[in-house]
Amino acid sequence: MSGSATRVKVGWPVRLGSRTRKGVLTAHIVAAGAWIGIDATLGILVVTGLSTEDPRVAATSFQALRLFAVWPMFVVSVLCLVTGVVLGLGTKYGLLRYWWVVAKLAINLLFSALIVFALRPDIELAADYGRQLAAGEPALPEPTVLVAPVVVAPTLLLVATLLAVFKPWGRIRPSTRPPRERVAGAARR
Repeated sequence: MSGSATRVKVGWPVRLGSRTRKGVLTAHIVAAGAWIGIDATLGILVVTGLSTEDPRVAATSFQALRLFAVWPMFVVSVLCLVTGVVLGLGTKYGLLRYWWVVAKLAINLLFSALIVFALRPDIELAADYGRQLAAGEPALPEPTVLVAPVVVAPTLLLVATLLAVFKPWGRIRPSTRPPRERVAGAARR
């Protein structure tokens, strides 16, 4: 062995090729767009249901939530998560190398869990409220608990989008290699 030290590269050994990366990135962007769209529709239906004076419109708005607001939203959140992890592992950004990637990952994991464990029961109650309104039965209290997700979710999804575009905060751990080695390593990529 010569006098130079052998460097071992730590991380996922596979870098995505250009076409694969573009395909995964496209799937990631489409899933994020679908998630934002579903979230916007959720907001429109909740605001309509809570603000209308027409009980039929309110009933329809709340009953419609059951159709799309949980499982389709969860599916696109998982698709965003999977494509984001693949992009993180297969590109120069890494999965836990940059603060903005970690922040997006945390937002996605938190929201995916909240969809199933917090939003789903509230959507079921809202749909039951809508069914009772439509049947003319004495209804449960208005599902005002859905106002918070209508405000918080789009805000944090916008934050995740801004993080992806502007990539703030830099690396989690700055490189420990001397500057000369960093430049040579970057030229090889």
